[in-house]
Amino acid sequence: MTLDASSPARAANRVTQSYTALAQQIRIAGLQSRTGWFYGLLCGGLLIGLAGTATGVILLGHSWLQLLMAAAIGVLLTQLAFVGHEASHRQVLTSGPANDRIGWVLATVFVGISYSWWMNKHNRHHGNPNKLGKDPDIEVDTFSFVEEDAAGRRGLMAWFTRRQGLFFFPLLLLEGVNLHLKSVVSLWKNRADKGQRLELVVLALRLVVYLAAVFWFLPLGMDFAFIGLQLAVFGLYMGATFAPNHIGMPIVPRDVKLDFLTKQVRTSRNVSGGWWATVLMGGLNYQIEHHLFPAMPRPHLAAARRLVREHCRISDVPYAETNLIVAWGIVIGYLNQVGLAAKDTFRCPIAAQLR
Repeated sequence: MTLDASSPARAANRVTQSYTALAQQIRIAGLQSRTGWFYGLLCGGLLIGLAGTATGVILLGHSWLQLLMAAAIGVLLTQLAFVGHEASHRQVLTSGPANDRIGWVLATVFVGISYSWWMNKHNRHHGNPNKLGKDPDIEVDTFSFVEEDAAGRRGLMAWFTRRQGLFFFPLLLLEGVNLHLKSVVSLWKNRADKGQRLELVVLALRLVVYLAAVFWFLPLGMDFAFIGLQLAVFGLYMGATFAPNHIGMPIVPRDVKLDFLTKQVRTSRNVSGGWWATVLMGGLNYQIEHHLFPAMPRPHLAAARRLVREHCRISDVPYAETNLIVAWGIVIGYLNQVGLAAKDTFRCPIAAQLR
C-alpha cells in the first residue's frame, strides 16, 4: 500500500492549517506540560523492581526458579527502555540536556544500548515515517518491508522472505542480541568521537559486570539459560511493542511530499486498550499522537487522542486504531504479502540429490 501526491496543493495547505489549529487546541488544554512526578514514580518503581529481582537472584541460589528472575529483568529493562525513548523526545523534563542525561543513563548503563545510535536512527524515522529512502526502520535487513526489496532476494534468503511473516515473532527472540550488537558496531565505527568512545567503554563495563554477577551466583548451564532467557524476553517485548506502530501502514514513495499531519497520521497505527495498553506498551499504543506531538508526556496522550481523532474525522484524514492481537495479525499478513515478491529460486541440495 502506497500513498500518492494526487491531492491538490490547496487541500494540502488546508490540512497544514488545520494542524496548526490542532496544535493550538493541544496547547490550550495543557497537554504539552511536563509530568515529572509521573516519571519520577515510574523510574523509582522500575529501579526498585530491578533491586528486587537482584535480591531474588541472591536468595534463590541454584534453583531453576532463577529463570523467573531472568524474565522479570527482561521486562523491567524494556520498561526502562521505554522511558529512555521518552527522554530522547524531551517528554520527561523541560530541559533538553537533562532529558539527554536521563536517556543516556537509562539506555547505556541499564539497558545496554547506545543512546547516540538510537537517537540518530529514531529521529530519522520520526522525520519521515515509512518513506522509502528516508526511514531507516523500513530499510531491508533480515526482513523486507517493501516489495522491491523482497524481489531482490535470492537463494535461501528468497525462501525465507516468502515466509518472513511466519518467522517474525520467533526471530524477535534474537532482537535483544541484535540491538546490543548494532550498538557496539555503530560506536566502534565512530570511535573517533569522544562521546561515542565513552558509550563504548560504559557498554563494555556493563557487560563485564552483568556477566560476572550471573556466572558468580549461578552454576554453569543455568547461567547461560538465565542470560538467554533475559535477552529473549527483552527482544520479544521490544519488538512486539514497536512492530504494530507502522508495519502494514501505507508506504510513502521517494518522490512524494506530504504535509506533516497527513504524513504522521496515515503512516501510524494506534493500539486500543486504554490504560493497560499504555502500561504494557509504554505509551507507544498512542503512536499517532506521539508522532504528531513527540514531546508530549505519556500521561497526556489519552486526552490528546480524543482531540486528534475528532480533528482527523473533521479533516477527512484516515485514523487507524485496532486492538493488539489484530495489529499483530496485520503485521504478519503484511510481511507475508511483501515476501511473495521474492523469487522462489532456492533449491535444497539434499532434496535435489534424492530426485
